[in-house]
Amino acid sequence: MFHSRLHSFSRLMISLTLTFALPLAAGLVLPAGVAKAQDRRQNAPGEFDFYVLSLSWSPSFCEEAAERGGRSQIQCSGRPYSFVVHGLWPQYENGFPEYCQRPAPRLNRSIVSSMLDLMPAPGLIFNEWDKHGTCSGLADRSYFETIRKARAAIKIPAEYLELSQAKTVAPADVEEAFIKANPGLGSAAVSVTCNRTRLSEVRICLSKDLQFRACEEMDRRACRRDQVTMPPIRGG
Repeated sequence: MFHSRLHSFSRLMISLTLTFALPLAAGLVLPAGVAKAQDRRQNAPGEFDFYVLSLSWSPSFCEEAAERGGRSQIQCSGRPYSFVVHGLWPQYENGFPEYCQRPAPRLNRSIVSSMLDLMPAPGLIFNEWDKHGTCSGLADRSYFETIRKARAAIKIPAEYLELSQAKTVAPADVEEAFIKANPGLGSAAVSVTCNRTRLSEVRICLSKDLQFRACEEMDRRACRRDQVTMPPIRGG
């Protein structure tokens, strides 16, 4: 009977060893699985599904910069700005590429100068090229021409063009204002982001040929606050 119990105990230990060893072995392939979950094309230039045009509410950015005590930004000390282009970002249906060429091809300074009316900070322009532009599959000049075309396709609602006093808004109302001002733009293609108290950005999803298109992942990152503040345009 002793030998029978010993045999049963041995079988139990073998079974337990296999039970715990198999998940551990499977766990060794998890990093690859995680990478595949994002996108198999990760960081291949030109291999993406759509763009996000991000429009930053400049007065919010400037107030936050002042609170951090950082250097005065060009966009915060020059002419007054309302919505400015933060970037045009290649996206996957899940996740996004970034820094697709290291080092990034050197950006011509004449391109930087030509974009300051839409993106009023040279540092921003250089950063957007390095991080996002290199993933577009376009040459530098073509990428920034695409940004200009994308921005030209969007009409800013009139009530935000010359905001002279701070305004408390519901993010849903800002979204609706953009939808009304842009025929063909639906709620599934636009989202509003915020920080703790202020409206930060309006993000609009565009196909590669710059047509409005739905993007559920952007909506999941949208502002969930009932109300936020839009600081007034400088000088207002």
